[in-house]
Amino acid sequence: MSVAKDLKAEQIEAIKKSVQESKAFVLVEYEGITVEQDTKLRSDFRANNVKYQVLKNRLVKRALNELGFNEFDNYLEKTTAIAFANGDELAAAKVVMDNAKAVKVLKPKCGLLDGKFIDANVVTQVASIPSKDILLCQLCGMLQSGISGLARAISEIAKNKEN
Repeated sequence: MSVAKDLKAEQIEAIKKSVQESKAFVLVEYEGITVEQDTKLRSDFRANNVKYQVLKNRLVKRALNELGFNEFDNYLEKTTAIAFANGDELAAAKVVMDNAKAVKVLKPKCGLLDGKFIDANVVTQVASIPSKDILLCQLCGMLQSGISGLARAISEIAKNKEN
């Protein structure tokens, strides 16, 4: 093999490894983004444990096809970056959508969540889901309010029986 083919094969393997190790990913169109906007975007991704890379569409397509994902073929056109969520599954989508409000040229194309293809509409919906920590806090609040309501009711019944 030539050196170029060896390098491409290594890159494809690295992409496959990133896909397999990540909990989710989002393909992003970024044509026309400024350096300042890109720097802020990359900083936001790092802060949320998301690996953001600009990769060749052809190499990403080959890697995904080798992993059995053919749904992405039509989306791997024009400028494409990929954001791999390594911590929170929703982090990549959230950072993309939060930055897309300020950076109009930044658009989600599609993604992968729980091993399943998701289109741009689902990426947008997923980004609006509260984080796991917030959901747990909401659950605790609901459980606590039910228990405290029960305690108040029992207390009132006890008071009524005393009278």
